[in-house]
Amino acid sequence: MHTTIQQLISQGPVLTDGAWGTEFQARGLEAGECPDHWNLTHPDRVEEVARAYVEAGSQVILTNTFRANRLAMERHGLAEHVREINLRGVEISRRAAVGRARVFASMGPSGKLLMMGEVSEDDLIAAYTEQSQALAEAGADALIFETMSELAEAVVCVRAARPTGLPVIVSMAFDSGKNLDRTMMGTTPEAAATELTAAGADVIGANCGQGIESYAALCQRLHHSTTLPIWIKPNAGLPELVEGEAHYQTAPEAFTRHAPALLAAGANFLGGCCGTSPEFIRALRKALDTKQ
Repeated sequence: MHTTIQQLISQGPVLTDGAWGTEFQARGLEAGECPDHWNLTHPDRVEEVARAYVEAGSQVILTNTFRANRLAMERHGLAEHVREINLRGVEISRRAAVGRARVFASMGPSGKLLMMGEVSEDDLIAAYTEQSQALAEAGADALIFETMSELAEAVVCVRAARPTGLPVIVSMAFDSGKNLDRTMMGTTPEAAATELTAAGADVIGANCGQGIESYAALCQRLHHSTTLPIWIKPNAGLPELVEGEAHYQTAPEAFTRHAPALLAAGANFLGGCCGTSPEFIRALRKALDTKQ
């Protein structure tokens, strides 16, 4: 296990952060606008979100770089800004962390499916090598590939990121199948954990896709399929459209009630995804402190 990860989890469960997208929307992000571009155009608002999570008690915060790979940025006409967006993303989160939290750099899917031939393995390696090297150069403590739905792409991501020498976390989105226990491409938690462990990931997990109620079962299945630490970030329920806007129905207190079950199921890193906020992280911090 990578020493950075070992040091963090040796003290007990590690509290991560919550959602960024909904926090940006509250600060004026328009529908269809590229959030990652805010690292260049609105760094103050990005830092405000990062700092709010640090102040709420996050021991690990992410970066505003989820879409900042060349393949995804091409769709926004921002491919030439990839390096700068990633460098700024880490700098902003590091400023907000001020030594109180570790900065794990966020990386997301390319938006193109490997198994459908929409992108080649070589193109993925090139895009994720470029992104991971920029994030490492800027001083990230670890790299996290999150909300991944295609296992083959996730395995390629690990290969591209490992040369940085940083810990590599891979978090899959389980949102499909009769029991919502498979990725969009049909991968089970067991298959994901087995393949990603073999690929050389340092931490394996699940985020997004569904509310926290069914996450303990997912967490347990991941935990039983690998010896690696487990990363868990559920949504605050599933969104309901109200006047064209997504609203998440789970309140911080209801969300936090599931924390003990997740820890019992093997979660080492715990936070929130879509619809969660600094308020959720504050409630989780209180629950974790009480438990210890």
